[in-house]
Amino acid sequence: MKVVKTEIEGVLILEPRVFADQRGYFFETYLQGRYEQLGIAEPFVQDNLSRSEAGTLRGLHFQEPGGQGKLVQVFEGCVFDVAVDVRKGSPSFGRHVAVELSSDNHLQLWIPPGFAHGFCVLSPSATFFYKCTRSYQPDAERSIVWNDPALGIRWPIERPRLSAKDAQAPLLSQALTLPVFSLPTSVAIAADMHSKPITKK
Repeated sequence: MKVVKTEIEGVLILEPRVFADQRGYFFETYLQGRYEQLGIAEPFVQDNLSRSEAGTLRGLHFQEPGGQGKLVQVFEGCVFDVAVDVRKGSPSFGRHVAVELSSDNHLQLWIPPGFAHGFCVLSPSATFFYKCTRSYQPDAERSIVWNDPALGIRWPIERPRLSAKDAQAPLLSQALTLPVFSLPTSVAIAADMHSKPITKK
């Protein structure tokens, strides 16, 4: 498996090894030990699949509290997929990663908790699959409007097909509930040790 680190810490583009011949192809969509080695250690508890027609845009969605890490990929068709850092206090707050996922390139995108996620369909239709580290909680469902100018996302579509809820989503600056950025435990401990005064004996 090839792993590409993106410009936002923790967001990864994954390219599984595909075994293909004249009959078709085979690849592993998930193997726990391999993903744990990449730092994706929290267990997945829910799998979701959606099918969308051309021009559909879903997002930008996140859950707070109970932030979900998501491993996303496309089984049929092609989408433009986006992850936006919405963690208050994050060095990359408001920045995004965008990647084309398709049934031809077999790419996966790992989106850690604390990111808003969305995609638009570039093919006649698309079957989109994602694994989640937390179960869906309707009361914690949040969203950011897809075309928030502050995010600078260059969507390859001007007039997407939206749900009523997505069309009425707030700007990031107007969001009332956002996750809070925190350093990994090991980094936080190191920073705390470094900040302690040295006492001369």
